[in-house]
Amino acid sequence: QVQLVESGGRLVQPGESLRLSCLASGFDFSNGAMNWVRQAPGKGLEWVSYIDIGEENSYYQNSVKGRFTVSRDDAKNTVYLQMGSLEREDTATYYCVTESWDFWGNGTLVTVSA
Repeated sequence: QVQLVESGGRLVQPGESLRLSCLASGFDFSNGAMNWVRQAPGKGLEWVSYIDIGEENSYYQNSVKGRFTVSRDDAKNTVYLQMGSLEREDTATYYCVTESWDFWGNGTLVTVSA
């Protein structure tokens, strides 16, 4: 069955960097685009980033553009989200999601606080 397992979330200070990982299994990872979505405490879901097959294209929400970079390693069935210059507003649970939006991981919590 399809599984998505996020990791890498933790408490960081404003301005620091962090890399999230999402290990995928149970489907043809290399032939599908992937999304990152986040949910801040008490708020709704917010799309963050998208990466196409073979890293051909990637897109970002405006608030993270220039600070976050999405990448993938198809040999490892893993998609990454490199986050830099973290801000308190980036505090959220981050989820990786398949292109079809049918499958979601359990999320990893990122807390940005001094």
